[in-house]
Parts: sequence; C-alpha cells; structure tokens
Amino acid sequence: MKIYYYTLGCKVNHYETEALKECLEHSGNISVKSIVDADVAIVNSCTVTGQANVKCRQILHKIRKQNKNCILILTGCFPQAFEEEVKSFDFCDIICGSSNKMSIPKMLNDYLSDDNADENGKRKQIISIEKYSKTNKIENMSINGYEDKTRANVKIQDGCDQYCSYCIIPYARGHIRSKSLDEIRKEIIRLSKSGHKEVVLVGINLCCYGKDLSNSKSIRLIDAVETACSVEGIERVRLGSIEPEMISDEDIERMSRLNKLCPQFHLSLQSGCDKTLKEMNRKYTASEYETLCNKLRKAFPDCAITTDIMVGFPGESDEDFLKSLSFVEKMKFSKVHIFPYSMREGTAAAKRTDQIDGKTKEKRAKAMEAVCAKSSEEFLKAQVGKVYPVLFEKEKSLDFYEGHTPNYINVKIPRKNLKKPQNSLRKQILYVKIEKAEKGCCIGSFADDLTIQNLSENKYKEL
Repeated sequence: MKIYYYTLGCKVNHYETEALKECLEHSGNISVKSIVDADVAIVNSCTVTGQANVKCRQILHKIRKQNKNCILILTGCFPQAFEEEVKSFDFCDIICGSSNKMSIPKMLNDYLSDDNADENGKRKQIISIEKYSKTNKIENMSINGYEDKTRANVKIQDGCDQYCSYCIIPYARGHIRSKSLDEIRKEIIRLSKSGHKEVVLVGINLCCYGKDLSNSKSIRLIDAVETACSVEGIERVRLGSIEPEMISDEDIERMSRLNKLCPQFHLSLQSGCDKTLKEMNRKYTASEYETLCNKLRKAFPDCAITTDIMVGFPGESDEDFLKSLSFVEKMKFSKVHIFPYSMREGTAAAKRTDQIDGKTKEKRAKAMEAVCAKSSEEFLKAQVGKVYPVLFEKEKSLDFYEGHTPNYINVKIPRKNLKKPQNSLRKQILYVKIEKAEKGCCIGSFADDLTIQNLSENKYKEL
C-alpha cells in the first residue's frame, strides 16, 4: 500500500514516525508525499498547546477532503490525552494513542480483515488507546537510517513525572521510561553504518534518562551521551531539550571531556520570574538557571544556549512579565522559542480564575520577540572571524551550500565562490571561516589548509 505520513510536534514525534515508516516499509508498503496518491494516511499528533489540536483537526479534514477513500489513521499525544474528544472523530478509520504507535501495522491488518466488515462491506472504526502505568517499559522502536536527513534523531527516553502546572504532557506520555545503553549503542552503530555523522539524543524529559533502569549503579543522561560518543563513525552528538535543574557539576565536567559533544544546550526556562516559576511548579529559580548557564559557558566556550519562554501564564502581572523580560535580555540566548500560555484541560493552571486575556499575551509575546531577536543577532555577529567545522546538509538553494556548526549556527557558502562547484556537499564536514552575519544565519568561506592547521585541537578561535 501507498502510505502518506504527516507529523506534528517535537523531535520525539518525528523519530517515532520514522520508526513506524521503516516498520511498514519492511512489510512491503511504500511512502508517498502526495495525499491524493495514498491508500493510507497516518497523522502523528501533538497536543502541547490548544493550537496543536486545531492544526491536527485541520490536517485530518484536509486529508479527508482530498482523498475520501484512503484509510485515515490518527495517532499520538492528542488522542492519548483527550480520548473522549477524539471518539467523536468518525472521519478517522483508526485511532490510537502515543502508547501503542508500533501496533499500527497490526491495527491496519485488523481493519482490512474480512471479520471487520459488516454485511454491506462497511468496515468498523478501530479505537485503541492504552492507558499508561508505572510498570510500562519504553515502546520497542529503533531506526536504521534517515534517507532524507543528515542528522539522525535517536529517542532514548519517554514520559515525564514533573507535572508542571500548565503541561498536559505527563498525561499524554505517561511515566518516565528509558532505552538501555546497549540498545542505544546498537542503534547508533546502525545509523553510523548508514552514513550519518551526527546524532541527536531526544526524549520527552531527557534529563530523567536512566531513573527507571534497575542496575547495580545509577544510570544518568551523561552515560547515554558517553555511549553515543563512543561509536566509531559518529563525529557529532547533540542533545535535545534538557531540564536545567537536573544538570550537575559532575555532568558538566564529564561532558566537557567529550570532543564529539556539540556545544549547544536547549535549557527550557519558561519564565525569568521566580514567582511565576514557582506557580508553574518548575524546580529552579532564575538565579539557579543563570548559574548553570554560566557554568556551561565556562566549560564550553562559544556554546549556544537556546530556550523556551512562556508569556501570559495565569496570574502573571505586568511586573512579573517585566522581570522575565529583563532576565531574558540579560541571559543573551542565541535563540528563543516564545509562546503564549495555552490552557490545557486537566492541568492545575487551567483551573485558575486569573487567566490572562489574548491581547495581553500577544503584546507580551511581541515585546519578548524584540529582545530575543536582538540577542540572536548579537550572537551571530560574535561569530564573525571564527572558524568552525560545518556539517553540510541537503541544499535548499541553488545559490548556496548550507550546513550547521557544532553550536548550531546555520552557515551558508555561495556556490560562486568555489573554483570547482560540486553538486552537493551533503554529509561532509568541512572547515568554514565566518565572514558576516545575516538574519538567522552566517555567510562563510572554506578555510584554507594553513588556517585549519593553526586551529587548536577541537577548539575554534578567531583568526
């Protein structure tokens, strides 16, 4: 069968779609990029905000409108968290949650079986949403390689037990579960053999990795990072989003010894106001967050620190917002994801009566965006004159070669600058000197041999 895939949300969701696709292709199915060509359409949903649910409904209706005869499958966090709501989705043929995505091939076979058809040949809808329990293990899935991607996501952890007051994810993803170090190693070896030079370790609450693994000694995220870095052929290891209160001094010291670890850290802040952080049920203060950033910047010169910021949390006064804005300006993040608070039914924050109106949220988001845009611009300008190894990716333009530095700067090199232009530099790591900063990226040129020789081992400096 021809199968169309649509994924919403985080890197974990994209990893799981890829694992499902690989499984279905192994059974003889093929992937298509057009809705109208599909026999089956699978939508892997997100529910982190109300807008994510709206977008999911829109894509489901779009698929059904463009292809009335395909088998439409909804999976992921939306049905897992809001089971009663999706039960009314009679336009979907199969609905399953985030807990049993890898059961979709079996559900598809069951849906197509003669036993599932009535006397008129009409097939019955299948809804299978399994409840999470503390005894659940991480769902068995892995990937051998990404055909269209240079860097490969590797899911090593699932679930969250933090219960931030605004967040629906613990209900959508269940309790923390981890992949064993041995399975991580085996999967990354396969990815290396398929030609990938960079892997990204991802999870729902990545810093909780290992807490559920019974062993003679405690296993932590740093153990998974060291395992990934030990795989021959892998030249870069990158981390997904991490919680700031769970990184210890020992973790930083051990990470600083790993030459393959990319100096880019996405530390989710949410607010720079201590009052708001406490009401969010975050487990750190702004001062503690700042201390961690300073330690990382000392251990990893030129590192990029990115973050998430929420505006308009219930009860956030003008004074609270200004404290958060001032803190964000002070921290000089290289990139920030800003989003207005979104009420999620079933969370503690949704029950509060001091909700912030939409216009105020919009105004605060714009003010925050202006501050963050300035710090991003300053970060890029500070890279001019430095030399970095760049992993080149699939070209988006005929005018440029494009890739990323270890600290995740998007670098472009004009093709016209090469004496002998190549069709593609994809999956190659080459040294580049940053010449100027533009909006959202840097422009560079290939470093000459003498410049590369003058670089200190695994350090990047101004030349």
